[in-house]
Amino acid sequence: MSSRGRVTPARTLADQLRSWPDERLVALLRARPDLATPAPQDSSQLASRAATRSSIHRALDGLDRLELSVLDALLVAGQTTSEGLVPIVHADPARTSAALERLLDLALAWEAPGGIRALSGVADAMRGMAGIVSGLRPSSPEPPSPGRVAALLDELSPAATALLRHVDAHGGEGTTGSARRTVSPDQAASPAEELISRRLLVPREGDTVVLPGEVGLALRGGRTTTEPVDDVPALATASRDPHLVARTAAGAAFDVVRRTELLLDHWGVQPPSVLRSGGLAVRDLKAVARELHVDDAGAALLVEVALSAGLIAEGTEPDGTAAWLPTEEFDVWSGRPTAERWARLVGGWLSSSRMPSLVGSRDQAGKAWNALAPELSSGLAEEARRLALRVLADVPEGEVLAVGTGVASVVAHVEWLRPRRPAIFADLVTAALDEAAALGVSGAGGLPESGRRVAEDDLPGAAKAIDAHLPQAVDHVLLQADLTAVAPGPLETEVARRLHLLADVESRGGATVYRFTPGSLRRGFDAGWSALEVRDFLTSVSQTPVPQPLEFLVDDVARTFGTVRVGHAEAFLRADDEAALAALVHDPRSRTLGLRLLAPTVAISTSPLDVLLPRLRELGAAPVVEAADGTVRVSRPDLLRARGRRGRRPAGAVSARQAAQVRAVATAIRAGDRAESSRPASAEATTPSGALAALRDAIEAGATVVIGYVDNHGATGERVVDPRRLDGGRLSAFDHRADVVREFAVHRITTVRKA
Repeated sequence: MSSRGRVTPARTLADQLRSWPDERLVALLRARPDLATPAPQDSSQLASRAATRSSIHRALDGLDRLELSVLDALLVAGQTTSEGLVPIVHADPARTSAALERLLDLALAWEAPGGIRALSGVADAMRGMAGIVSGLRPSSPEPPSPGRVAALLDELSPAATALLRHVDAHGGEGTTGSARRTVSPDQAASPAEELISRRLLVPREGDTVVLPGEVGLALRGGRTTTEPVDDVPALATASRDPHLVARTAAGAAFDVVRRTELLLDHWGVQPPSVLRSGGLAVRDLKAVARELHVDDAGAALLVEVALSAGLIAEGTEPDGTAAWLPTEEFDVWSGRPTAERWARLVGGWLSSSRMPSLVGSRDQAGKAWNALAPELSSGLAEEARRLALRVLADVPEGEVLAVGTGVASVVAHVEWLRPRRPAIFADLVTAALDEAAALGVSGAGGLPESGRRVAEDDLPGAAKAIDAHLPQAVDHVLLQADLTAVAPGPLETEVARRLHLLADVESRGGATVYRFTPGSLRRGFDAGWSALEVRDFLTSVSQTPVPQPLEFLVDDVARTFGTVRVGHAEAFLRADDEAALAALVHDPRSRTLGLRLLAPTVAISTSPLDVLLPRLRELGAAPVVEAADGTVRVSRPDLLRARGRRGRRPAGAVSARQAAQVRAVATAIRAGDRAESSRPASAEATTPSGALAALRDAIEAGATVVIGYVDNHGATGERVVDPRRLDGGRLSAFDHRADVVREFAVHRITTVRKA
C-alpha cells in the first residue's frame, strides 16, 4: 500500500493505544486531561463528535509554532513516514523529529501500517489559522513525484507562473473565469488553462480551482514555508547582579505582606460594602490606595490577591449589610512567618483566574470594571502567568530583561509558544510580569531563586529561598520634635500595628515616617489606651527620648478625652465644664441631635447612642461612654470576620486528585482491553443456574472472569472481576475497572466467561 494511499488501514488508533505501556498512556492522559473526563450519559453520535472536536482544540491550543507546523506538514503530505515528513518542514531536523514525537504522544498523529497520519478531525480544527501555518492544501491522492512537478513548472509561461504564485499567496484557491476546465496542454490558450491542463490547479465544484499540496511545496522549494518555523524569538536581556535581584524582590515581597496585613486589619473594623452587582466601589478602592500609599492599580492588585488567597470574602455586618470582611484564615495567616505569608499570597495569585489589570478600564459596553467583581476573571489568566514565569526562568542567572525591550521580547516569545491564543493573551502576559514584580516574585527584571521556585510551583521552597533575603525587622523608631517618628527599617508586626494605631503614615521608602496628630492619638484612646500606656509604649520603642512637644500633645488629648460622658436616657451627656456643655448644646450644628440641658452639667439627647457619639466627635468633643455605676467605659470596635471559602483544598490536593483520576482512567482502559481480548466470536447468554455455577468455579479457582452486567439504566456492559463470595443472590467481587471491591446482583448478570 502506498504511504500516501487512502486505503483504510487494518490497524486503528485504538489498537496502537492498547499497545502502549502504562507509563506512556498515563503521560498522554496527563498532557490531555480532557481525555480523562468521564463521557456524558448521552452517548449519541452528535455528543461524541462535539467532545472529540473540543478535545482536539484543547490539544492544539497547547502546541507551539513548530509543532503546529509539523502537524500542518503532515496534513499537506498525507499519510507518510518520518523520513518523508522531516525534510518538508523548514526547521532543524532534530527539533522537527522531537516535535513529531510529541504529536504522537498527544495522539494528534499516529502510526498506521502505511505510515504516520494525522488524527481525524485535526484538519477541520486547523482551518482558519492563516499566518500561523503554511496554508497549503493536502496533496493529491496519487501525487506526481517532485521531479515531475518541477518539470511541469518549467514548461509554464511567465504569466502562468505569476498566476500560480498569486494563487499560492492568496489561500491556494481561485476561480476559472472563462478558462476551460477540460483542455490539453497543447490547446491551452490562457495562463489559467496552462495550469489546469497540467493539473497544477485542480478544478472543484462550480468554477473553483485549488492548488494541490505537492505543487505548493514545489513553489516553496520543497518545504511548507519559505521562512524557518523553529526560530524562537530571543529575549532581550542585560547583565545585573543576582544579589541585587534577590534583594529587590525580597523588599517588594515584604512590602506586599505588610500592606495586605494593614489593609485587612483596617477592613476588620471598618469594612467596605459589597456593591449590589458585586465587587468593590471605586471610592472604597481609592480609600485603600490612600491608606496604603499606593496607586489605584496597586490597590486593586492587593485586594484581588487577598481574595484569591482566601483572606477576604463576602460577609455581613451586625446590621445585616453585605461587606468585604477578612476571613478566619486571616488570623492564622497573620501569625505565620513573613516568608510563609508571602508564599500564601503568591500561591493564590498564581492559580487565580482573576484579572486585576483590568480594574478601572471599561468593557465593550462602556461599563467600568470594579475590583472584586465576579465577572473579572478569565480561564487564560493562570496560563498567562505560568507561561510568563516559565519564560523568565529560562533567563540565565546574572541576566535580567532589558529595560524597554525586555517585556516585548517575552510577549513575542509567548506568542511563539502559544500561537493559537487570542490577542488578549499578550496583554495578560504583560500584566503578569508587572504583577510578579509588585508581589516580589521577580526583582529588577529577573527571577531570583525564590521566583524560580514559584515558576516550578514549589511554594514551600520559594518561601525558604526568600527568607534569607527579607529585610530584617526592627523593633524601634526615632521620635523627633516635629511630632514624627522615623522607622529606620521594616518594623516588627506587633510594633507596626500599635504604631499604626497611634500615628498616621506620612511617607514610605527606605525609612517609614509616622506623624502624631490629635486624631491619631484619639484612635488609641478610643481603643482603650490610657495616657500612661501611650507614654510607656513610646518610651519602649524609641531610641531617642520622647520629645516634649509629643508629651504635651498626649497630655492635651488625654485631658480633653472623656470630658463629656455619654449615657443612656435615650442618651444623656454629663460634663464638669458647664460652659463647654452649654456651648455644645447651643451649637447650631447640634440641632439635629435634640440636645437639652437638664442641669448645668447634664444634658439629654433624643438621638440614639450609636448616632450621638460620632456626631459629637465631629463637633470637636471627645466623649466617652459612662457605665451604669458612673465609671468610664472605653471599648474598641469589634473585629469582624467572614466565613472562609468552603472546600478550600490544601496545596497539592488538586494535582493529587488529577493524578488519581488519570490512573483510574488508565486502569479502566486496561480492564476494557482484557474484556475485549477474551470476547468470543459469538457471545451466548448464560442461564442463571449456569452463571452461578461459573461464578462458584471462579471463586474456587481464584480466576478472573468477564461478566455481562445490566446496570440501573438498563444498559448492558462488561466488567472484568475477581469473584470472591456468593451470598443471598449477591456477588462480591474485585472490579478491575473501578479498582475496588463491589457487589453485583446475580439476576442482572447475563454472561460469564473466563478472562
